[in-house]
Amino acid sequence: MDMSEFQRILIPTDGSEFTKDAVERGLSLAAMSGGSVTALYVIDQSAYSNPHVDAAVANAHDTLEREGACATGYVADRGREMGVPVEAKVLEGTPSKVIIRESKEYDAVVMGTLGRTGISKLLMGSVADKVIRGAECPVMVVRSRIGRG
Repeated sequence: MDMSEFQRILIPTDGSEFTKDAVERGLSLAAMSGGSVTALYVIDQSAYSNPHVDAAVANAHDTLEREGACATGYVADRGREMGVPVEAKVLEGTPSKVIIRESKEYDAVVMGTLGRTGISKLLMGSVADKVIRGAECPVMVVRSRIGRG
């Protein structure tokens, strides 16, 4: 495998512990290839699309924006420590669709399984599964060590 093929790496993150192993792997890949990383946080519109009060929508959106800034900031901080340039991006939409759309601009997507578990994962399907099927570049899915024996 020629590492120089991986110059632009997309790392989707939700800021959870479940994505930290993927962040480390993606940054390591960028460091080895001399590439750069874009940390992507997707504000999932379904998280605030049906509230009863307009003020609740604004509060939910503000909270998700802060969460996105924190999640991408973590990747940027780790990138600085590793000497890897990191661009932070916070976009809105359905996470799998946004990641797939963005994938055409990158050489690889390195992602965790994101923090969805239980009934939420069952109902919405795995974001990683959808990205694997739809991405326009190679996808590396890094399982979190959390919960593994």
